Amino acid sequence: MKRLPVLVINPNSSVQVTQAIDRAVNGAGAAQPPRFACLTLHEGPPGVISQADADRAAVLVAGCVAAREAEASAFVIACFSDPGIVAARERTRKPVIGIGEAGMLAALALGRQVGVIAVAQPSIPRHMRYWHALALAQRVAAERALDLTVEQSGSRELAFERMCEAGRALRERDGADVLLLGCAGMADLRAPLKQALGMPVVEPCEAAAALALWRVDALARTEAACATTRAFPIAPAR
Repeated sequence: MKRLPVLVINPNSSVQVTQAIDRAVNGAGAAQPPRFACLTLHEGPPGVISQADADRAAVLVAGCVAAREAEASAFVIACFSDPGIVAARERTRKPVIGIGEAGMLAALALGRQVGVIAVAQPSIPRHMRYWHALALAQRVAAERALDLTVEQSGSRELAFERMCEAGRALRERDGADVLLLGCAGMADLRAPLKQALGMPVVEPCEAAAALALWRVDALARTEAACATTRAFPIAPAR
């Protein structure tokens, strides 16, 4: 049976960011189907920075999941605040993974205190509300912002030095022992940042992709086991 792709939804309108997401998720070890299909919501905001941006994106994400439910084996919301994740899960029985939650869980497997590198200062209060909702706020050492646009946050020339400075401050002043990139647009800078700072750095799109693959495979194994049971029912004990 042909397996459907995992649909990765970029809630902002930047094709450049979607391309960075595509590079991240298709390097997440998907040697076998399902492949990842990355989608840009062109009607979305240029970047999800404010709460208003997140609220606007949430409606678009939930609508996209409902409209494409038959085209995907799972969905990844490729925005760090996971906009629309609850509404999207109401509209499909397939896995819906948010990169914020998946990235934080991956970071917690590598360290005790997570330092988050955010795109801009206005994003941080929204992130903290989310960590409190997930009961994970006590594991966040701090968040520090680059104060760039979403597209600029993936630029080696514009963002990398700021990212290194934020990472050092999170480690040396805030006590973080693992870093989490707080935007899908930063995907290309994970490896050079890890090398520069010598500490674990989690890229949330990659973390969400790996989790989505695991969920799809687990569901496939469950369905196969159920099909075998139906084909060869166990005789009742006498």
